[in-house]
Amino acid sequence: MDYIPRAIEPLVEQVASEYSVLLVTGPRQVGKSTLLKHILTREGHEIEQVSLDDLTERQLATTDPAMFFQVHVPPVLIDEVQYAPDLFPTIKMMVDNGAPAGSFWLTGSQQFRLMELAGESLAGRVALIPLSSMTQGENEREPASPFAFDLAYWKERQKSVGAKPVSALFEQMHRGAMPAVDAGRYTNLALFYGSYLQTYIERDVRRLLGSVDALQFADFMRAAAARCSQMLNMAPIAQDVGIRAEKAKAWLSVLEKSGIIFYLHPYSNNQLKRTVKAPKLYFHDCGLVAYLTKWTSAATMGAGAMGGAFMENFVVSEIWKSYLNAGLEPPLYYYRDHDAKEIDLVIEADGALHPVEIKKTASPNLSMARSFSVLERSTLPRGRGAIICASEQVGALDADTLVIPAGLL
Repeated sequence: MDYIPRAIEPLVEQVASEYSVLLVTGPRQVGKSTLLKHILTREGHEIEQVSLDDLTERQLATTDPAMFFQVHVPPVLIDEVQYAPDLFPTIKMMVDNGAPAGSFWLTGSQQFRLMELAGESLAGRVALIPLSSMTQGENEREPASPFAFDLAYWKERQKSVGAKPVSALFEQMHRGAMPAVDAGRYTNLALFYGSYLQTYIERDVRRLLGSVDALQFADFMRAAAARCSQMLNMAPIAQDVGIRAEKAKAWLSVLEKSGIIFYLHPYSNNQLKRTVKAPKLYFHDCGLVAYLTKWTSAATMGAGAMGGAFMENFVVSEIWKSYLNAGLEPPLYYYRDHDAKEIDLVIEADGALHPVEIKKTASPNLSMARSFSVLERSTLPRGRGAIICASEQVGALDADTLVIPAGLL
C-alpha cells in the first residue's frame, strides 16, 4: 500500500524540532502512527517504536514508568499512549531534566482526555496536534492551505484538479476518507466500517464509559448520523434509542472526545442578539455516516433525502480539516436567527466575516446568498462570501460572492 502524503507533515516536522514532546491525537485508522513513522524514516531517524496495544508493554508503562523508559530509551515513538496516563509525570520529569527536542513522539485515540492529561503534566512542554481523516486534496496529492476566498487560487486549483461531476463527488463521500480506504487497501466498505465501529466501541467507548451495550451504542451513533448537518436536538436522538436525554448528552461527548463528531456553534455578537443557541452536529468522515445510515451506494445516497446533508457535512468537514492541517483553530460558525434567516457557514478571518452557503445544485444563483446581508449588522465587516456547490466550474455571482465547486476543496 502506497503512503499518501499528509498535509500536516510540515507542521509535525516543525514542532518536533522545537518541542521535546509531540502528541498526535485523533480517532482510530486516520494514520497517526503511519504519519510519524513515515516522517522519522524519511528524515533518517532510527528510534524505537512501542505500541501500548501490546498488553505486556502497557503493563510495564502503567506499573513502572521509570523502568519503561529504561527499557525504551528516548527518543521513542509510543503509540496509543492513552492506555498509560502514568507515563506523563515521568515524561515531565525527563523534559525538565533536559530531554532534547524530538525525544517523545506520542499518538493517542482519545483527543480531549489526552489533552487534559497533557495539560495537567506537560503544560508548555508538549505540542498537541489533532489529525483527522484525509482531505480530498490529500487524496489527489494536491498542495494544502487553509480555506480562502481568493478567486485566482481557485482558478489555479481548477486547472490542476479538473472538473469533478457530482456523481464522483458522492462516490468520494460514500467511500469516506480513511487512509487505508483511500489507498485502496480495503474495498468492501461495509466490512471495513462494520469492523471499525466494533473496534471503536470495544476499545474506546468502553474505556470512556465503562460497561455499555454495544448494540445500543451503535444504534445511538446511527441516530446521531441521521441528523448530521442539523441543529443539535438531544430529545429525538435519545427517543430513537430509548435512553434519557442526559445519557444521550454524555454519549455525544464521547463521540466528540474520540474525534468522531464536531460542532459548529452559532455566530453572535452584541449586534446580532436574536441568534439561536444550539450548535450544529457534523461527522469528521462521511463514509462512516453513509455506513451508519445504511446508504449502500453513492447514487442512492446522492439522490436520497440526506443528499443535501451529506453535501453540507462533506464541505464543512473539508474546510475544518484545512485549518487543522495548518495548525490553526478552525474559525468556523453558522448563523441562524429567530426570524429563520440562516447561513450555513460563517468564517471569521482577517477581521471580517465571510458567509458561505452550501448547496447540492450545479446551478447556483444570487437568491441563495440573500441571507448574507444579515452580517452587515455585525460589529465586524462582512467580507467576500461563496456558494459552494456541485458546479464543475469556478466563477462568481457578483464581486462579493464566489462560486466554488465542492470537488475542488
